[in-house]
Amino acid sequence: MNDTDLAFASIDEIGNLFRKRKLSPVELTKLILARIERLNPKLNAYITVTAELALARAKKAESELFAPRGRKGQRDRGPLHGIPISLKDNINTAGIRTTAGSKILKDFIPKEDAVVVAQLKETGAIILGKTNMHEFAYGVTSNNPHYGPVHNPWDLARISGGSSGGSAAAVAAGLCYGSVGTDTGGSIRIPASLCGIAGLKPTFGRVSVKDVIPLSPHLDCVGPLARNIADAAIMLDPIFVRGKGEPSLQSAAKSSPRRQLRLGLPKGFFADVLSPEVEFVFEQALRLVRKSNMGLREVSIPLLFETEDAGNQIAWAEAAHYHQQSGCFPARAGDYGEDVRTRLEMGAKVSATAYLRAMEVRNSFIEHFHAAMASANVDALVVPTTPIAAPKIGEETTLVSGDQHPTRALLLRLNRPANLAGLPAISVPCGFTPEGLPVGLQLIGAVTDEHLLLQIAKLFELACPGRPRPPLAT
Repeated sequence: MNDTDLAFASIDEIGNLFRKRKLSPVELTKLILARIERLNPKLNAYITVTAELALARAKKAESELFAPRGRKGQRDRGPLHGIPISLKDNINTAGIRTTAGSKILKDFIPKEDAVVVAQLKETGAIILGKTNMHEFAYGVTSNNPHYGPVHNPWDLARISGGSSGGSAAAVAAGLCYGSVGTDTGGSIRIPASLCGIAGLKPTFGRVSVKDVIPLSPHLDCVGPLARNIADAAIMLDPIFVRGKGEPSLQSAAKSSPRRQLRLGLPKGFFADVLSPEVEFVFEQALRLVRKSNMGLREVSIPLLFETEDAGNQIAWAEAAHYHQQSGCFPARAGDYGEDVRTRLEMGAKVSATAYLRAMEVRNSFIEHFHAAMASANVDALVVPTTPIAAPKIGEETTLVSGDQHPTRALLLRLNRPANLAGLPAISVPCGFTPEGLPVGLQLIGAVTDEHLLLQIAKLFELACPGRPRPPLAT
């Protein structure tokens, strides 16, 4: 492999090279750090790069993996051992600043790692640094007023999505092998879709959010972004809370289903507002689903149209409450970006009755979703991830079928339902628009169905033609 091939190899491929001693963790880490130095000024995917710490961890991984078998110090920690990854900058890292993409926390250095960071360190993963994001995770463009916008590696004039935009751009451009992001209304799946990678939001509560700076505690989730399904499973496995008897996520991503799978196409809502380009790519993707011997049937999901307002009411109120408790809002209102400050002001005005009504809608939607899935006898829903491909940076409205729509609302629209109901959902690359921009297909499953979603996503991935690399990658 040349250096670019190495940067875009799978985690399994890199692991095999390590264990055959054809590549060392130190060599690989230096290679990826050199790519960051060369490409990050164009992408702005990282806020903080921890080169010295990364190389120190790479040396430790190399000493453990390369020590003679049976000798003291020899240790193989598993598939992430020696693999360079990144973390979204709202995940606390001991001794490394954690800004949450904000001016307010620009000098904040946590004393303790978040639970997910401690878990990843145990795997021997190499943490390269902290990725850029929408301020306080409260937006979907990653057009950050304090650290600059994250640029999409497929077209630098376009957004990477958000709020985990830096994570998605870094993974897509070969500046890490996977990243850990957060998702409150689509913040993993939206950038995954716009950057042409995989992004998985697990069931609410399946991954710890302790010492992750919150946005909305009833909606927040932590999950992986990776270039393929197997890598996403490897990234999620060590931070995932498995039930008794559940197999590893890696084994699920590699195993074939024992029966024909049935996917549901929801009537209305998900198909109501789609750009012609996304609609065409999605229809082509459904043909691949059918060729993969997966059944498709229509399903009616009640209350979908209520999910946007309910999700907004909950997120607005809970975000405002957190920032009031922290003493930052309204005391330091001028230090927030305009869009985040406006949403916090809206959240401060949400009445208790409006919040409680939204929670009632949430509980009712969860019940109706699972009842509808059981009634239709489907394993998961298949829908587009976003109604549009990546818009240009600063584009506040987007034209779809002759009508102007707020860009933020468009990107959130098809992702909010899974967050409101705490459902697992994954975005998988499914094609490109005529302009060469990625389009994502979203699979939404019942609570705790991550293993099944990974199997479905892997089947679809195998059916897809080979994927090119972003123009920036070479």
